[in-house]
Amino acid sequence: MIDVTRMNGTVLTVNTDLIEFVEETPDTVITLTTGRKIIVKESRQEIKNLVKLYKKEIYCNI
Repeated sequence: MIDVTRMNGTVLTVNTDLIEFVEETPDTVITLTTGRKIIVKESRQEIKNLVKLYKKEIYCNI
């Protein structure tokens, strides 16, 4: 799971397995497999890096 910041400044933890795609329009929008959309302050690249770091942490410790 990764922590992201909503536009109002609150922090939200997102399950990376539910992320369908991330787009910048120009705000960063995370679309989940449930259809829910979350607008966050982090860039698309930052989200990508957070997901990669999380997955690396999970799978390298098996």
